[in-house]
Amino acid sequence: MKLRTFLSLSLCLLTATMASAQISFQGKEGPGKGKKIVLLAGDEEYRSEEVMPMLAKILSERHGFDTTVVFSINAASGEVDPEAKDNNPGLEALDTADLCIMLLRFRAWPDEQMKHFAAYAASGKPIIGIRTSTHAFNGLKGLYASFNSFGKNVLGEQWVSHWGKHKSEATKGIIEPGQEQNALLRGVKDIFGDTDVYEAYPPADAKILVRGEVLNGMTPESPAANYPKKRASDKAEQGVNSPMMPVVWTREVKTDSGKDAKILTTTMGSSSDFRNDDLRRLIINGAYWTTGLEVPAKADVSFVGDFKGSFYGFKGYVKGLKPEDYKK
Repeated sequence: MKLRTFLSLSLCLLTATMASAQISFQGKEGPGKGKKIVLLAGDEEYRSEEVMPMLAKILSERHGFDTTVVFSINAASGEVDPEAKDNNPGLEALDTADLCIMLLRFRAWPDEQMKHFAAYAASGKPIIGIRTSTHAFNGLKGLYASFNSFGKNVLGEQWVSHWGKHKSEATKGIIEPGQEQNALLRGVKDIFGDTDVYEAYPPADAKILVRGEVLNGMTPESPAANYPKKRASDKAEQGVNSPMMPVVWTREVKTDSGKDAKILTTTMGSSSDFRNDDLRRLIINGAYWTTGLEVPAKADVSFVGDFKGSFYGFKGYVKGLKPEDYKK
């Protein structure tokens, strides 16, 4: 094979691989028209590979945003693989993004990919962090080693502990007194998720919007749990709901560019949690708020196509799917 032909075929293969590592949705008519949101999927437990395409479709179809989903990819097969912690090809989509929404867990991307996320984080553009994004990165070395503390430094918390009992005590969202009129909570009344509350201590500059009531059961009708528990942070004992842990908060963080980045963090957010209308509405409201748009009185968060919201757990992802399969 001639060198020119070989190089041409190699370039075509590389282009095809990069193109298939992400999916995009063109925004319909709506307030978000002309703005681009990039959604990063990459965790082994909470089915971000289901969550992000679902949110992307709602944002584009119902609200007009252009959206792109970037997945963790098995480099050998080209399939979506949440266990591929070191490969999220397509992160250059962040270079032109107006908002990043992330659901990541313990990623260790190579520098060539990480540089796009680092540049975005330094730009002062907004970020919405979901669930395990408080511990989005782990094991990074060299130039981007500081991002191992990205959750604590930017989102406002890192991994601390499961405060509620994992897979047996669900979460009811309780709006923080005084935040009832916050624009991010427009149309948000009944947040529920079957994931447990995380132990979390956002910094003093954070504005807490919602706290998580630990439930003694896995349904919205379950009563509040009532037992003492020692905090992992300082080993002091308190009632599991006295006080309740924060599960939604905002911050404005000074970035390397000197700009203040709007941050919205929630420690809720598995695929099964997002069956809840008001949790989806919180994220959609966040897309409006972070991009400088007026938040609707009650945003349309109806699903585009079918969404079941798989229950969470390790090894639970659907194998053999390519990114384009999530466009359906």
